[in-house]
Amino acid sequence: MKVLKIVPEKCTGCLRCELACSYMQTGAFQPAKSVIRVSPYEGHTSYAPYTCTQCAEGWCMTACPVGAITITPAGAKDVVDDRCVGCKLCTIACPYGTIFYDPDTRKAFKCDLCGGAPACADACPTAAILYEEITTADWLADFAVERSARVLAIGGR
Repeated sequence: MKVLKIVPEKCTGCLRCELACSYMQTGAFQPAKSVIRVSPYEGHTSYAPYTCTQCAEGWCMTACPVGAITITPAGAKDVVDDRCVGCKLCTIACPYGTIFYDPDTRKAFKCDLCGGAPACADACPTAAILYEEITTADWLADFAVERSARVLAIGGR
């Protein structure tokens, strides 16, 4: 199965992924509606994109009391709007914080891999986001630990 592979060391923080994602999700450039986010590290000197890893555990699916999260042919766990009741249990269950709640629609939303052609990967100019046939992994853990250790070593600045 193809998944989004994140290579945080290559991210420049340009936010093109957020813009491309929001356009695919909403038809407008609204980064707040993007399901990929870019986190700054070390006082905005390094960045790391993050989004749903489409994990095998699928805690969001398990938590949903109405079965509104299904698996698409692309392998993405997708929120079915007609079934979602907006209870937010999936947002609580996701250990990665990559399921969001839209107060306008009163529904949860998350990465659906753009149906198998992720706009974020196409928009990334540095190949920090790749769509590859690879096993899902936590791409950010080592990166975040290393960056956090640097900040703590210099006194939290």
